[in-house]
Amino acid sequence: MKIIILIPIYNDWRSLEKLLENINYTISNLKAEFSVIIINDASSEKQILKLDKIENIKSIKILNIKNNMGHARCNATGLKYIYENEEFDYVIPMDGDGEDRPEEIKQFVEKLNTDLYTPVVGERIKRSESTFFKICYFFHKILTLTFTSKSIKFGNYTCLPKPIVEMMIMEKASWSSFSGSLTKISYDKITVPSTRGERYFGPSKMSFKNLLIHSLSIIGVFKFQVLFRSIFFAIIYTLAISQNISYITLIPLIMLFIFVVSCFITSSRENFNELKNSLSNISNIDTVK
Repeated sequence: MKIIILIPIYNDWRSLEKLLENINYTISNLKAEFSVIIINDASSEKQILKLDKIENIKSIKILNIKNNMGHARCNATGLKYIYENEEFDYVIPMDGDGEDRPEEIKQFVEKLNTDLYTPVVGERIKRSESTFFKICYFFHKILTLTFTSKSIKFGNYTCLPKPIVEMMIMEKASWSSFSGSLTKISYDKITVPSTRGERYFGPSKMSFKNLLIHSLSIIGVFKFQVLFRSIFFAIIYTLAISQNISYITLIPLIMLFIFVVSCFITSSRENFNELKNSLSNISNIDTVK
């Protein structure tokens, strides 16, 4: 069984080095062949990796991207590269900063079965981020469930069988949202409990603006469900306030309109042509092991 671990990275080389060491330790007793492909998202800091202690990972490649693309597009580019150029059975995308705990790779492998159309996902049961982030994430889950009927409790940390990887690179939503795209193409999923770890080094680079775009990108995958439900909510609310219409009572309708428009605008980031041609944004490939 051949498994490729896919890791997008931007400048965080110190964390990546520690992550690779922890992956190397975790997989030492697993009956599978592991390789790692790193997507270097046009990092501005010099690449420094000490890999002399890495014995259990068969190979490590770094795909150097010409122009910064962002996390979701790096994942999509990596999946496309792997599908077209590597021999593999499964791909495990994970963050490079330690928040996706490498100890949980064992749980993914233990859950693999003969059903090649069922991905394994790390269902987040506990988070280690700031209180502000947890509050934002709570409202994101409420909005997603309310307007799309989808309960998405996982991120990139998953284990994708080869047929699912093929479906992901044929779905334009993958260019904008990993978890939204996987939810769209795959109804059945095997879940394992996943606890978000703490970053190895430094604060998170996720700003409130990026957090908002990330949330809208997921919800935007299901924009027409959002539209239909919003119309229904608007009709019910309008009937409820019909005897007491004022500027104040119209505020929820205005906010709902802004939310729907924002979902459609954000969903315009989904672009199959860019996904199809994404490998042209790779400047070179370094085989470091």
